[in-house]
Amino acid sequence: MPASRSRTHDWRRLLEQIHERGGAIEFAIAHPDRGETDPSLHVNGPDLVWRVRVLDLTSEEIAVERPVTLGRDVRIDEGTELVGAIAIGQNRWTFRTTNLGDVSGGNLGHPLGLRLAMPTEVSRSQRRRIRVDTKAVTLPNVEIWPLLDPKSVIPAERATELAFEAWKSGEKVTGADLFSDAVMPVIGPKFTAELANLGGGGVGLVVNHDNAAAVGRHRIFWLRLSLEPEIPIPVCASGKVVHTHIDSMQKTYVGIAFDFSFNLPHQTMVANQILGYIEKQQELQRQARDQRESGRPG
Repeated sequence: MPASRSRTHDWRRLLEQIHERGGAIEFAIAHPDRGETDPSLHVNGPDLVWRVRVLDLTSEEIAVERPVTLGRDVRIDEGTELVGAIAIGQNRWTFRTTNLGDVSGGNLGHPLGLRLAMPTEVSRSQRRRIRVDTKAVTLPNVEIWPLLDPKSVIPAERATELAFEAWKSGEKVTGADLFSDAVMPVIGPKFTAELANLGGGGVGLVVNHDNAAAVGRHRIFWLRLSLEPEIPIPVCASGKVVHTHIDSMQKTYVGIAFDFSFNLPHQTMVANQILGYIEKQQELQRQARDQRESGRPG
């Protein structure tokens, strides 16, 4: 058997090894399978990838911990289609799956995690890219600035909060006003990174070789992530580097923990933005599903 086929064939064994070692897989909300339905139903914003620990395996299911952002559960409805990824070193396998419901057994009835349908097949994909057939998950870019004065984030965070509240109340708001010098923190030169995944209290970023030096010189950064067009107000927050490593492609993986030391209420708004965006992705998927079903003969 050719090496490439052998590596694909052994994905179940590798998944078992991940479980035995307390490892994790990644997943994102799948794009609606539109077929001939309205293209406007297709989500246009970024795909947010979650890294979750594997709790259990059966022949039919993969039980994973429930994704969390800033101390709050990310609600994934039963029946939601997902794109998953198994990554070991530079090898990566991707697959389509469905959330089958909660893993019960937590304290006071709190669910432990999610039950994902075990895929029947997987595909090999480029490292750091989740791709299943022609359906790709696009990892968004994050704008990053070295943060020279951590206290200076307060005006920027308050401006973001006010803009978000105005948008939720129905006002027509854009994020353009948040980019002016008047509300930006005291920062250094900007660079960009790729958002690899979201975690409970921060983000994982991939920084190319040209920008890796900035990560070595600074430990605190101001980050901005666009969620347009679904949410016009970007996620803005400061964060501290907690770990880094360099992969075989000479890209630097950076783990950054959000820091709300100078404005604790901003944590709630960032969580609301992320949770609201995940719900909008699921709603688009539900709309596409309902439209497909309504077009079927009775």
